[in-house]
Amino acid sequence: MLEDMYKMDQNKMAQKEENHQEHMKQLTEEKKASPEHQIAMAPGTMKAPMCLVENKNKQLLVNPRAIRILNNISQPVVVVAIVGMYRTGKSYLMNCLAGQNHGFPLGSTVQSQTKGIWMWCVPHPTKSRHTLILLDTEGLGDVEKGDPKNDAWIFALAVLLSSTFVYNSTSTINNDALEKLHYVTKLTELIRAKSSPRTDGIEDAREFVGFFPDFVWTVRDFTLDLKLDGCCITEDQYLENALKLVPGQDPQTVTSNWPRECIRQFFPRRKCFVFDWPVSDPQLLAKIESIPESRLNPKFQEQLKTFSSHIFTHAAGKRLGEGILVTGNRLGNLVQTYVDAINTGTVPCLENAVKTLAEHENSAAVQKAADHYSEQMGQRVRLPTDTLQELLDVHAACEKEAIAVFMEHSFKDDQWKFQKKLVVTTEERKKTFMQQNEAASLRHCQAELDKVSESLRESISHGAFSVPGGYSLYLEARKKVEQDYERVPRKGVKASEVFQNFLKSQITVEETILQSDKALSDGQKAMAAELAKKEAAEKELELMRQQQNKKEQEIEAQMRSFSENMAQLQKKIEMERENLLRDQERVLHHKLEVLEELLREGVEEKYNDLKREINLRGEEIKATKHSSIQSILEIAGNILTEVLPVLCNIGVQIFNSYIVG
Repeated sequence: MLEDMYKMDQNKMAQKEENHQEHMKQLTEEKKASPEHQIAMAPGTMKAPMCLVENKNKQLLVNPRAIRILNNISQPVVVVAIVGMYRTGKSYLMNCLAGQNHGFPLGSTVQSQTKGIWMWCVPHPTKSRHTLILLDTEGLGDVEKGDPKNDAWIFALAVLLSSTFVYNSTSTINNDALEKLHYVTKLTELIRAKSSPRTDGIEDAREFVGFFPDFVWTVRDFTLDLKLDGCCITEDQYLENALKLVPGQDPQTVTSNWPRECIRQFFPRRKCFVFDWPVSDPQLLAKIESIPESRLNPKFQEQLKTFSSHIFTHAAGKRLGEGILVTGNRLGNLVQTYVDAINTGTVPCLENAVKTLAEHENSAAVQKAADHYSEQMGQRVRLPTDTLQELLDVHAACEKEAIAVFMEHSFKDDQWKFQKKLVVTTEERKKTFMQQNEAASLRHCQAELDKVSESLRESISHGAFSVPGGYSLYLEARKKVEQDYERVPRKGVKASEVFQNFLKSQITVEETILQSDKALSDGQKAMAAELAKKEAAEKELELMRQQQNKKEQEIEAQMRSFSENMAQLQKKIEMERENLLRDQERVLHHKLEVLEELLREGVEEKYNDLKREINLRGEEIKATKHSSIQSILEIAGNILTEVLPVLCNIGVQIFNSYIVG
């Protein structure tokens, strides 16, 4: 009986263990399947989409899991966002761009499936070392939401986050379609370019073109012929014709023209794609994701390939103003910054968002650069170094690399606050390496000196020199110690100091041996004592010369540090000025194109205002071209010199000519 009960207990325990193992296996599989685990295994890769910004109870909430995924993406990102009325097939286009039939939920009822903004990160199919981020947004005009302002915020966020903005609609581009795109007219109310805009808001509107994404209008279920006045036209011509302003200044015409004006003014790069019905039977649309390619309309398939090819080839990497490249982790910071602004009731401001991002990124850039310096110094320096210069040469090479790392990952470092911090950090870490080098040299020299002087110490303790002529014997023994010590390799920077301390420790013994040597007369003893003092003074003087040489080497090292910082800063300033000029000229070019369009369309009332703005833009470009980099470098030089303790007493004027020439 007891044996049977024991067996039953054993079976139960075995079953529990089996269940536990199965449960752990299941948890492991679930973890592997989670997007976070996928991104950890292969950054930039997700098996399925994930909610990025949740729209819940009229509140926008950032999904921290999605931000963690973005934080793991250090590559530049191409961000494609799609917006449009609900139930118009947005998600299907996004799934196609991801190369999948399934992913973003399509739905087959009148109820909107996508809520908030969903994200799918996949390796870019044509741009190496880039990640393609697809953003699918909830449908505009969903009657279940009840608050139209949510739609406006989703629209604005999609514009702010994307490098290519896709607006998806059905049937045709007509007045009705443009009226449904009234969200674009709200952008000047919902987004601010500068932290201190003009009171009339005009300046903000004109600044948008500098950072807004490319605009792509996709027209689904298009059944018309692409013809105008009997002539065939392209899809792009179809869009541009639809965006022409209607002459007139009556309220109805102004209201009708406003979406057209906003699209033309905010989005200089525009593209249009039209799509036939994907299938001939409308009933099949409900399950289009499961329909094999062979049953899709061939023309629709060709249009889909053309659209995808354009996105993969021409959709640019996400950039902020002045050519600032956006990586996955930077995008995550932008999402959080914009949503925080919206939730606190403030207007998201690009300038403030860039400042916030710059603070975070520049702080990380300092840490990354400092860590690179320490890592490289640790790998390249074998302590103790033979000379201080050997250490300082390695320091200079590692510091140059560290500055380059900082320059690569930093931007908008106003008043060079973070570069100054890097200079301080590098200087502190250099001093730490110098201290470690001295300590290693001290230990090594003392250990080697103890070895080579052991025989001398034993002879002294045994009284070997307490005989007539003992002083001469002592000097010979001490000379041998010095010669043996000199032959020790890589003693380092403390070699002379350690031996000098050894000689000082021998003074009392040496004088005792000298005075007790009966083979020497009093005169000879006096001469020997004087000679010993002279030798000691010479060695002390040599030690002082070495200390002075050390200070000069430290000054030279700081001069090299200053020089390298200034040289790399100059390159960065020149590059940033080129980026700024490129942005300014691109905006000016767009304004000139709009001016030509207004002239062709005969809309003269806006002509003079735009012409004044073009003249202003031209003056800005001229001022940028003639701005003095030298004066900027002088200010930077004064700031950076403040944190170099040796140089600040000498003055930056010496180094302006030394560095910049």
